[in-house]
Formats: sequence, structure tokens, C-alpha cells
Amino acid sequence: MDWLTTITHTFFDIPSMLQVFPQLLGVGLVNTLIISIAATVIGVVLGMVVAVMGISTSRWLRIPARIYTDVFRGLPAILTILLIGQGFARFSQSIFGPSPYPLGILALSLIAAAYIGEIFRAGIQSVDRGQLEACRALGLSYAKAMALVVVPQGIRRVLPALVNQFIAIVKDSSLVYFLGLLVGERELFRVGQDAAVLTGNLSPLVLAGLFYLVITVPLTHLVNYFDNRFRTGRRKPAPPESGLDELDEVQPPAPITLGSNT
Repeated sequence: MDWLTTITHTFFDIPSMLQVFPQLLGVGLVNTLIISIAATVIGVVLGMVVAVMGISTSRWLRIPARIYTDVFRGLPAILTILLIGQGFARFSQSIFGPSPYPLGILALSLIAAAYIGEIFRAGIQSVDRGQLEACRALGLSYAKAMALVVVPQGIRRVLPALVNQFIAIVKDSSLVYFLGLLVGERELFRVGQDAAVLTGNLSPLVLAGLFYLVITVPLTHLVNYFDNRFRTGRRKPAPPESGLDELDEVQPPAPITLGSNT
């Protein structure tokens, strides 16, 4: 059973996990959520702009949106993070100081915007063309029809895909550590990696992975729930009626018995 002892000591050393748990919870988890949520919010805003440009009738808007999407979806995430984090480091230092934290968020935001833009574009184009034509027939301008009718329907249809994209951003946030974050800015992976080096085993990294699972697994089930809800609708079909009441109504009247006259 030496192999079992070795595996337990390497991956499931409880004292090492307990030692790093406060840092993972108070530093790593907080920074991971900050990076992921900030990148998602910025990515949603930029993605909507890219989606609107992508479905525009003007090629001067459509072609740049296509190029942006192809570039940031085609490059590996780590390459984009390093190019932005190191290429704009001097410019960022004059604004944010030595922290590469904002550049990491910016890189993830640009990557997310390329994917979210495609998600929005697919959702908007899935709305029936008649919706837009009906709005125009009622006197609404193209911009108002898109903003008030078409875009809200498209967003509602792609909510599960947006949650999936947020899950991807949470996992990609572990790549920001390549920029050399400060001690108080370390995300889950960097905290677990530093603790693994100090303790000499991989138990802190396993615990960091469990933290990622705590975030991503419930969101995955939430995606499935929303997807099923949007597909089936909120109203449940009414159970079929037995029809007995209708049968009672069409029953022939009881025969009239003539009594004898006395």
C-alpha cells in the first residue's frame, strides 16, 4: 500500500491544504472573481459593439468587426495576455503603477469580447425578420426597433451561452499569473502554486482546483437549467380533461313515465 500512501501525501495532504486554505479563500478566490467579473462586464459591452458592427450593412463596420473576431478568437489566450501585458506595461505603469492587474483584465476582456460578440450576433440574427419589419411598419426607426425589440429577444436566447463564456473566463483567469502579479493580487492558481512549492507537494494545487470546481460546476448546472427553461417555456401544459362533464351534458333525458289516472 505504499503507492496509496504516496498518492495521499502528494495530492491530499490535509495539513498542507489547511495551511493554504485561508489564502485561497481570502486572496485567491476574491481576485479570481474580480478578474472574471470585470473581464466579463467589459467583454459584454465590447461584444455588443462588435455584434452590432458585425450585422451592419456597412462594410466599413462589418469588416473591422470580422477581423477583430478572427484575430482574438484565433490567437491562444496566453499569447494575447503576454502581448498586452508586456507590450503595454510601460504605458500602464504611468497610470496604474507597477501592478499588471489591469492589463490582465484588459487582455481577458478583449478575448471575451470576440467570443461574446459572436454569441450576440448569432442571437440577434436568430430573431425572426418579421419582428423587425413589424416594428418598422409601426413607425419605429431601425435603431429603436433593434434596441427595444430585436436585441432583447436575442440576448434572452443566448443567456446560457453567456454563462458558459463566464465559466471559460474563470478558468482563463489562471493565465494572468504569467504577468507576475503582486502578492495581494494572486488568483487561485498562483496561490496554490506558491504553496505547492513551499510545502513540496501538490495538495495546495488540488485544493485550488476544488475552488474552481465550486465556481464552475454550479454555473454549469445553472446553464442547463436556463437552457431547458427557455426551450420548454415557463408554462406547463395543462393536464387533459376527462371529458366526463361534457358527457353528462349530452346524456339523453330520463324517460317520462305516465302515471295512471285515478
